[in-house]
Amino acid sequence: MKNFHRSFLLGLLGLLFTSLAGAQKPVKPSAADLHQAIKKLNVLGSILYVAAHPDDENTRFISYCANEKNYNVTYLSLTRGDGGQNLIGPEIRELLGVLRTEELLMARSIDGGKQRFSRANDFGFSKNPEETLRFWDKNEVLSDVVWAIRETRPDVIVNRFNHDKKFDTHGHHTASAMLSVEAFDLAGKADAYPEQLKYTEVWQPRRQFFNTSWWFYGGQEAFNKMDKSNLFSADLGVYYPLKGKSNNEVAAEARSMHRCQGFGSLSTRGESLEWFDFVKGDRPQSQDLFEGINTTWSRVKGGEPIGVLIAQIEQNYRSDNPAASVPDLLKAFKMIQSLPPGYWKTVKLAETEEVIRGCLGLYFDATASEPTATPGGQVKLRLEAINRSDLDVQLRAISIQPTLKDTVTEFVLSNNKGFVYNTTVTIPATASYTAPYWLQNKSSIGMYNVEEQELRGKPETPRYATVHWFLSVNGILIQYESDIAYKVGESAVGEVWRPFEVLPPVFVECTEASYIFSDKDKNVSVRIKAGSDNISGTAGIQAPAGWVVSSVGDNTFNFKRKGEEKTFLFKVNAAAGAADGELAPFAQIGDKKHTMRLITIEYDHIPQQSVLQPAKVNASRADVRVSARNVGYYMGAGDDIPAALRQIGCTVTILEDKDLDADNLAKFDAIVLGIRAYDTKDQLIFHQPALFDYVQKGGTLVTQYNNNFNANSASLAPFPMKLSRQRVTDETAEIRLLLPEHQVLNTPNKLSAADFSGWVQERGLYFPTEWDKAFAAPLSLNDPEEKALDGALLVAPYGEGQFVYTGISFFRQLPAGVPGAYRLFANLISLGTVGEKP
Repeated sequence: MKNFHRSFLLGLLGLLFTSLAGAQKPVKPSAADLHQAIKKLNVLGSILYVAAHPDDENTRFISYCANEKNYNVTYLSLTRGDGGQNLIGPEIRELLGVLRTEELLMARSIDGGKQRFSRANDFGFSKNPEETLRFWDKNEVLSDVVWAIRETRPDVIVNRFNHDKKFDTHGHHTASAMLSVEAFDLAGKADAYPEQLKYTEVWQPRRQFFNTSWWFYGGQEAFNKMDKSNLFSADLGVYYPLKGKSNNEVAAEARSMHRCQGFGSLSTRGESLEWFDFVKGDRPQSQDLFEGINTTWSRVKGGEPIGVLIAQIEQNYRSDNPAASVPDLLKAFKMIQSLPPGYWKTVKLAETEEVIRGCLGLYFDATASEPTATPGGQVKLRLEAINRSDLDVQLRAISIQPTLKDTVTEFVLSNNKGFVYNTTVTIPATASYTAPYWLQNKSSIGMYNVEEQELRGKPETPRYATVHWFLSVNGILIQYESDIAYKVGESAVGEVWRPFEVLPPVFVECTEASYIFSDKDKNVSVRIKAGSDNISGTAGIQAPAGWVVSSVGDNTFNFKRKGEEKTFLFKVNAAAGAADGELAPFAQIGDKKHTMRLITIEYDHIPQQSVLQPAKVNASRADVRVSARNVGYYMGAGDDIPAALRQIGCTVTILEDKDLDADNLAKFDAIVLGIRAYDTKDQLIFHQPALFDYVQKGGTLVTQYNNNFNANSASLAPFPMKLSRQRVTDETAEIRLLLPEHQVLNTPNKLSAADFSGWVQERGLYFPTEWDKAFAAPLSLNDPEEKALDGALLVAPYGEGQFVYTGISFFRQLPAGVPGAYRLFANLISLGTVGEKP
């Protein structure tokens, strides 16, 4: 029999009681959770929901399938949302993808679904599926969709978007549906991606639907009036007495996990109809999407008696004593074990094990004395097991994997008598680092490079160290598995958990995200941080050919304790004619160079994440002049532009609401409002009189992009201006200089077409389409085969000062070290200091 069950089982364990799962935190199901889990044991149905981005999923439908119908429901998001914006912090691109991955997992922990991905990289907004599939490797992404179907075995596939291009809302959206429709047939063919069949088997779903909505039909009113006789509907507004919540309330909680995208949702109650359009397969005759699909144990050869027994267990379940169900659950467990190999055997065996665990009140806890360790290092572990029932439970053995330690024991887990075992293990010198697997290899604009088939689609990298518990329950052997974690008690919040991670012995990084060099030398700071005790070595920088690096002072380090850090200074000279490139800081320990930086992503709604990335930063030669020296920056959604401005010699002060008074503002040469400031800072609208007064008295105010559906978007400027959703997604799109003599294109930096080359991801977004005649529009640009857009940059004199609105994506360009973007932004903030020496 093929070993496809193995990879699936690893992903299934620990996910049964998802409503209480907190990543690595041990599960503690309630009696109500256990009752529902027993009901679920008797349902053998599966759904795959397919869309493009982390926040595309319909949490109401996922929750309904998981909690009302008790189906196994999986959300396949083709991307991790790397190309979006971040409303809660500075993470963008790959780091944003890590954050959004964790938000999705927390959403699934609430609504009861499971999560998968493809290798597609969210390269930013795409205007049509043809463009999307040029960046994505269509064949490879299609193979990932086929792989997801074969692994999750859906009876029904539901697409969030229409595969018909006339309904296109975003190229990624339409492409996700197109690939899903194509994969529907391919998954059942042995000659399609045959290399996958080493790990899995072919599978043919029964039918496929498009989860339609009013916004595909011109609005809610138009949709209400249209003929829906060919559509299927389901009332998702059901109430769950075991949860004390409606389905919509559960879904709103899940949806609200998408915090970095600002999708906090109000809960609703009562009827809530959802609509589905049939796509392919065998069309049901009733409104039931599963009509004619056998979801009972009779779909498995020899399974009917199991269904009868589980029905009895459900009927006899006692919420005041869940352990009373264990003897019969053990019978069901043995019956499932005796079945021939198959998908549902694997799934239901794992689910039954988890129900037994919950009914016994079994608790397993595997924690490390420190949150991280290095290859070759030692770590102390504390293992705890306890049984909160009167049944005969014996702990037979413990295995700490991979091959760290095995312990044989015959400890009887008496009711509420805990077992604690302390030990020390050595992490092998060959241990791999803990880091997102999809970021380990060099990726392209549209694809992540994941070579190992069994990793593809997994939401996270499997943890390096796990504990296997071998138990005997009433004489029947059962094995459980726990990830090793780290926990600490914090006085303000109590018990805090985070993953245990294997990381390098030292981390290295430049203190800036990129560097802009003129003809002068520039000092570059390199920070070295110890990841383990007792390490020593030297710090250095590898530079492009023709660049000269010299150490300023001693460049050696000798750290006694993990966590120590030291900053080193290097003088870097970009010789005339030397090509742009990358500065690569390193820490030399013995004969090995360590070149990775550690980025920690820490928010209170997700488990802490550690990301390892090469410490390289862009280094560019550019003549950037700026006459505005004192700049106030009011943060919006979060970006790294203040650090970029310091790169070109500006003194930047981060402003808060309390700082936006006339006397304080008057001291700044320019004030810059961060991206989506009006969208994310409700108080900002009340500070507009002071900001506009600052401009009237001679100041320069640069307002960066906001979206067009915020209530304040109509009054962002001192003159009328109307925002839109128009954008230019092609970062190579031609930029035409409509007003070549305008100050913003000439002073203090004279711009040319060369300044608009080498940009990243996009040109800009949410451009105004209408504006007052007081504004000058010096630039024109457009995506291929589209009409010209002139609203990317608007400049207007107001009183004695200058007001600027720009949808140009400086928040992407400046951290990436794009010289032309620096020169243009320097001109913007220098508008009010004309004639002053740069």
